[in-house]
Amino acid sequence: MTTATDMAQALAAGETTSAQLAAAAIDRARQPDSTAVLITVTAERAGNQAEAADRRRLRDAQRGPLDGVPIAWKDVFDIQGTVTTSGSASHLYDEPAAVDSRLVRRARDSGLVTIGKTNLSEFAFSGLGVNLHFGTPANPADPQRVPGGSSSGSAVAVARGIVPLAVGTDTSGSVRVPAAYCGIIGYRASPGRYGANDFAPLSVTLDSVGVFATAMNDIIALDRIFAPTRRDQPAPPRRFVVPGGEWTADVTPGIAADFEAALAEIRCAGADIRARDMASLSAAQDLMDGVGTIVGAEAYRLHRHRLDSSLPIEPATRRRLETNSHTADFIGPVYARMSDLREEFAAELDGATLLCPTVRHPPPRLADLRDPADYDRANITTLRTTMVLSYLGACGITLPVGTSAGGLLLSLPSGRDGDLLAHADWAERVFANAKTS
Repeated sequence: MTTATDMAQALAAGETTSAQLAAAAIDRARQPDSTAVLITVTAERAGNQAEAADRRRLRDAQRGPLDGVPIAWKDVFDIQGTVTTSGSASHLYDEPAAVDSRLVRRARDSGLVTIGKTNLSEFAFSGLGVNLHFGTPANPADPQRVPGGSSSGSAVAVARGIVPLAVGTDTSGSVRVPAAYCGIIGYRASPGRYGANDFAPLSVTLDSVGVFATAMNDIIALDRIFAPTRRDQPAPPRRFVVPGGEWTADVTPGIAADFEAALAEIRCAGADIRARDMASLSAAQDLMDGVGTIVGAEAYRLHRHRLDSSLPIEPATRRRLETNSHTADFIGPVYARMSDLREEFAAELDGATLLCPTVRHPPPRLADLRDPADYDRANITTLRTTMVLSYLGACGITLPVGTSAGGLLLSLPSGRDGDLLAHADWAERVFANAKTS
């Protein structure tokens, strides 16, 4: 029972109970190899919710297809009675949340059982997933390497089998990157797909909700809970575009080999794949390289008061804030061109789905990040592909391919989530069939 769908079927068949699933999840969260994955374990809440789910099942009064299934939340979402830390020691003594965030309530009302709140990079402001205060969740494939961030704990919680579903946020790649590094699926929804954000922000312009799972069925099932009124009518996955330039050329050999193998499998399944330069991608990247990023500017505006505060922040966070101290003064052209570049991106794709590696190199080794310059350089290169796609408003899904932890990233313009989910589901089945043939 490794997926939410498997668990739901086992519950329906009477092979297990929600109370047993919740207890097993909490036990796994407390194992030594899961240290630092969760910041807060909500054992009492989970027990009460699981028992209520079991009572509903006895009355045949389930609230939905995932009633009784465990879930975890990145610690930027409010959960009643717990402190929302945003991964920072500076929030340790804040008042506990009075109410649940909206999506937490939506999940609760559908019967999902909250196990706890997951670890993250401080303030969600890094793609590496390192956290000095709460600890860095161990990458399940190689504990000597970073798990990716900022939603590190959510990714590791799913990859380690603590929970089948975990929710994160993605601003510059904070779901897509750790999904690739941990070998699971990560979905960045279009901003606003689930309504206005009500989690602790990093960049109000680019923040979005993301979901981790090990199967597309689970991603789709949770999306239906989070967006119950949407009626997507996805187009068939026939056309794909591979961008020329750094997005596919500036990658390590292992990632390149896995990407080419994935393309070959999709092509053999009947897909039309065209390689071509994308002017919108190049223009957006050049603009950010020359001026700066919206994320950097908005993070500085939000957190600059911390530079003179006595409350603790991590050295890497301080460096990034200081580096962006003047970005806000020059960021105007990046905002000004955003709408036009997003329109150009959609026009260039012309209904096709963009395919590229999620990241350009394997997860860096923790031992190689001790020098601040190496740490900062690794953070920038880790996020380089996903950050520009966030700026272009793309929704995206990372699928695991090969062994390089590069991930296969499918991206579509904002609002095309229905197509994206369908195309990723199709690709997942193609890869599964290729393995068994």
